[in-house]
Amino acid sequence: MGEESAAEQAKQVVDLLWRHELPPQPVRRGPRQTVSVDAVVGAAIALADREGYASVSIRAVAAELGLRPMSLYTYIPSRDALTVLMVDAVADEDAAAIPSGLPPRERMAHIARRIRSEFIAHPWLLEVPPWRLVLGPGGMRRYERQLAAIDGIGLSDVAMDRVIAVLTEFATGNARVAVAAIDATRQLSDDEWWQVHGPLFAAVMPPSLFPLSSRVGATVGELYQAPADPDGAFEYGLAKLLDGIMREVSEC
Repeated sequence: MGEESAAEQAKQVVDLLWRHELPPQPVRRGPRQTVSVDAVVGAAIALADREGYASVSIRAVAAELGLRPMSLYTYIPSRDALTVLMVDAVADEDAAAIPSGLPPRERMAHIARRIRSEFIAHPWLLEVPPWRLVLGPGGMRRYERQLAAIDGIGLSDVAMDRVIAVLTEFATGNARVAVAAIDATRQLSDDEWWQVHGPLFAAVMPPSLFPLSSRVGATVGELYQAPADPDGAFEYGLAKLLDGIMREVSEC
């Protein structure tokens, strides 16, 4: 890809992302558009939510809207550009301000829980690489709200950004496990899975070889009634993270 071509494509994506904030663009020559860019993005999100990210293609989204595949290119230049728009649209769904009356610790917990809930509601987001993701108004508004929630509690600007990053990365990692658990139980319940695999494990993993693993595994297995407890692990880990962050705040 030439430098000029890359720059043109980047501008096109940025213009699409910020289309509601930019001045109205001149009407292009060519076939009249029968739906909006918002409708295209909404159809793509609905398709990804229903059938997974792999199902999202220009052809499939066009079919969702009753359009011919080639006509969709008059709205969106590529699948990659569509993905950027989808991610930003989901970020913009998180529109409510974080209650300022909450203590700082609860505000940070609120941030992490929202991020985790977003991934669980839209599991395909876990397949989108976040590095160098083009910034749109939805993502920027959310980042502004997140920063506003912890502004003034005693952290430096760099520390505030790192707090948001760490909470995001922790919530994302846990959401990945939670989504996997949801997908697994749709195919076979945890009890059914254990009935099949439990005797097999017992035959090849005698407790004498793994005394600690056997003891701890039996204890948590009885408690969770599942291979793991993503919800409990999230709340436990979040509490420990917040303990450390609040310790730093108290030392400032």
